[in-house]
Amino acid sequence: MTHNLSQCRLLVSKAVAAGANALFLPEASDYIAPSAAETVSLAQPTSSSPFVRGLQSSAREHKLPISVGIHEPARDGKKVKNVLVWIDEDGEINERYQKLHLFDVDMPGGPVLKESKSVEEGMEIRPPLKTAVGNVGMLICFDVYAYLSFPLELHARCGAASDSRLLYSFAFPNPRFLCAAKALISSLTHPPSQCPRVSRIGLPCFALAR
Repeated sequence: MTHNLSQCRLLVSKAVAAGANALFLPEASDYIAPSAAETVSLAQPTSSSPFVRGLQSSAREHKLPISVGIHEPARDGKKVKNVLVWIDEDGEINERYQKLHLFDVDMPGGPVLKESKSVEEGMEIRPPLKTAVGNVGMLICFDVYAYLSFPLELHARCGAASDSRLLYSFAFPNPRFLCAAKALISSLTHPPSQCPRVSRIGLPCFALAR
């Protein structure tokens, strides 16, 4: 996690140099462990996580809001929560979203991947958060499939208005999914002329500027 924090701080510096108003870091920015057991063992509460506290310090220092995906321990201690937090320009965490749609794949004769074995499922879609860059709705990775399948329903459930940004955090840089989601989000929330400028400063990290 020390290395990941160092890399994230470098991205903060790049975002500030680019004139960004906010930085959006990926899902699981703190770590991706080789096993479910290690994933659970590494999880720390946000209040004591050196990774989170380090980014809070960077956000406060540069007056730059940061959206970042992290792990938190689940209540039973046997799983983790896949969480997206919003750190404001004062370094305070004023919103968090827990991933709803877990990536479970079990193909006959093919790969088996069960995120639900080590990750606790979230229970709610959070309403958009008022920020310096507009209202921001939160999704994580596989959640986007629900969004792409039922965009108007999710848009309505998020309560997004005409000045909302619907953004999602993901742990793999697949440009096709990203472009599809970005195009859909823009068409639902803004006329092309009013879309915010999104700068790619290292996949899958983005800086948002008005």
